[in-house]
Amino acid sequence: MESFIFFIFLSSVLLSTEAAKSTPSTVKCSGSSIGIRFPFRIKPEHSGHRRHAGFELHCKENHTVIHFPSQGDLVVKSISYDDKRLDLLDPKRCVHEVFLNLNLSDTPFDYYHTLKKYTYLKCSAKLPPPLQPVPCLNGSGYHVYTVDPRLAEQVPCMVIKTVGIPFPYSSYLSDNSFGLRLTWDLPGLQSELGWSASCYHKSHPTVLGIGILMLSLLVLITRKVYHFNKSAAQKKVETRIEVERLLGDYRVNQQYYNIKGLTQEIRNYACLYISLLSK
Repeated sequence: MESFIFFIFLSSVLLSTEAAKSTPSTVKCSGSSIGIRFPFRIKPEHSGHRRHAGFELHCKENHTVIHFPSQGDLVVKSISYDDKRLDLLDPKRCVHEVFLNLNLSDTPFDYYHTLKKYTYLKCSAKLPPPLQPVPCLNGSGYHVYTVDPRLAEQVPCMVIKTVGIPFPYSSYLSDNSFGLRLTWDLPGLQSELGWSASCYHKSHPTVLGIGILMLSLLVLITRKVYHFNKSAAQKKVETRIEVERLLGDYRVNQQYYNIKGLTQEIRNYACLYISLLSK
């Protein structure tokens, strides 16, 4: 039984070791802290293969970069694989230009935050407050605004585009990253990319190993409880037999003393009878 338990324990250890070996390796661009693993990968510099380009990253000037055909390069700020969250930075520091141009329809990505329709307007004159022009989109002799589509019909401006974006322009939210947060979907992508199933589902061998280990511990505990109960029952039987033996000896001794006392009484009566006859 001990050999069987040891075999199960050894198997669980080996499975956990194999699971650790099958964990997909993480790589980084030189000078960058972004860990790159499935579903992302670093695209070779001179590769002409463009399938699933949305998950191909580049190393550029100590940064990790992702390329979108509709926008160009954006810098990867962070990747959360558990939450499927990709945070980006605009190297031009004009996030609303990204909102205006970025087309995610042909990519595996979508905006992480809820979108709302806004209209980009190009106006030759400034609009009254509280509307604020987007500084990085302004040009010589015109100003660009993000407004509610219903308002766009009421001002003498040219409509550039109406598009779903995370938020309209605000001077309080004018950095180069706010709102550039994407998420991704992976339907059927794993098999197409040719990655091993053990890489994407790396936790399965670990779970199996833990399950086997728990089973072996359960068997061991059950065996110990069984032997304990068996030993206790056997001891109980032995105690009962000993008690019955002692009770038997007591009954025999009690009967002996009863007979001895009766014999003594008969002798006393006999002596009394003989003395009466002699008189």
